[in-house]
Amino acid sequence: MADQDDARHSRLRRQLLMGMAAAPFAGLLPRTAFAQAPATSAVNTTGLAVTDTEVTVGILHSATGTMAISETGSIQAEKLAIEQINAAGGVLGRKIKFIQEDGASDWPTFAEKAKKLLVQDKVAAIMGCWTSASRKAVLPIIEQYNGMLYYPTFYEGLEQSKNVIYTGQEATQQILESLNWVVREKGAKTFYFIGSDYIWPRTSNKIARKHIENFMKGTKVVGEEYFPLGHTQFNSVINKLKLTKPDVIFTDVVGGSNVAFYKQLKAAGINLDKQLLMTISVTEDEIDGIGGENIAGAYSCMKYFQSLENDNNKEFVAAFKKMWGEKTVIGDVTQAAYLGPWLWKLTVEKAGSFDVDKIAAASDGIEFTKAPEGYVKIHANHHLWSKTRVGQAQKDGQFKVVYESPELIEPNPFPKGYQ
Repeated sequence: MADQDDARHSRLRRQLLMGMAAAPFAGLLPRTAFAQAPATSAVNTTGLAVTDTEVTVGILHSATGTMAISETGSIQAEKLAIEQINAAGGVLGRKIKFIQEDGASDWPTFAEKAKKLLVQDKVAAIMGCWTSASRKAVLPIIEQYNGMLYYPTFYEGLEQSKNVIYTGQEATQQILESLNWVVREKGAKTFYFIGSDYIWPRTSNKIARKHIENFMKGTKVVGEEYFPLGHTQFNSVINKLKLTKPDVIFTDVVGGSNVAFYKQLKAAGINLDKQLLMTISVTEDEIDGIGGENIAGAYSCMKYFQSLENDNNKEFVAAFKKMWGEKTVIGDVTQAAYLGPWLWKLTVEKAGSFDVDKIAAASDGIEFTKAPEGYVKIHANHHLWSKTRVGQAQKDGQFKVVYESPELIEPNPFPKGYQ
């Protein structure tokens, strides 16, 4: 039976990566679900792909390349949300149709595909990107052609656009909170930064360094190194960690490189139950490739973990596994990607229109009470109010939540003193 489950999971994953995943809710919609749709001329005045019965959106993530390990979950979550929305009657009485494109872990490809979705396909919104490099490549296209991007990844902040809703956390909600927690709860004094070599890790660590040096008395950074995306040889920096003996290894290595990094840490005898490691980039999705036994003991700062105990999350996890297989896992960005189609639906219905300018204006204050993380609300700066959590990695690939902020944290993408 286990072999059958594994085969089914592998088959579904291959179908997903080819953009051919089955729609489990197909055929379940009542015939009258979309009968009361308002006139297309009233809700689509800018030539988007909207008909009397359908509205088309784009899904743009890396289904191939080094980032597929992280972005596959986002694709799965967005398709689940779309299926659920369609089963509940769609958006303004219209069924959502999606066109999936593969950014292929290549930033120019992301820009090319974004333009295709907006100019040729005329999609009403794009759910997409993961890395900041891909988002930065896509942003000028989104703004030039007045599209709307729902971006799911925790990121460095220092950005705000009328044309983007950021459903992940920005630096003050994740980076600063993780540093505050590790100093307050673990008494940490010295930090060694290890990241992938592109804009998000470098900018995140610049923010982290300023926080440590300017706002955390008695703490300091004792090392900082970066490696290309897809890098697999970390023995040199691991030797430096052994010599330096930092209180905290602070990591923002992304994608498939994490598999090699954590396996090599373990092989080198670094026990993460004793050596404190804080990551702001590893979720359950990455651990699926890393192996729980190779990262157990490490801490991760996110707003969502699959193990969260609330009714919304129990329903979400059950639906996700039903659609994609019992062995699938759900990480922070996967959950944030799930929020995108729902927040778009709620905003379209508030605006009474698919027009991007009207959606942008209507976004402030949109609440999603069924969010798996518990509850979210869109701020006027197009980021989300959300809680911050710290989880400790377990051998089974899940996280044990050891800290949760008592209140929702207001997003502040332009914190003073960090630019």
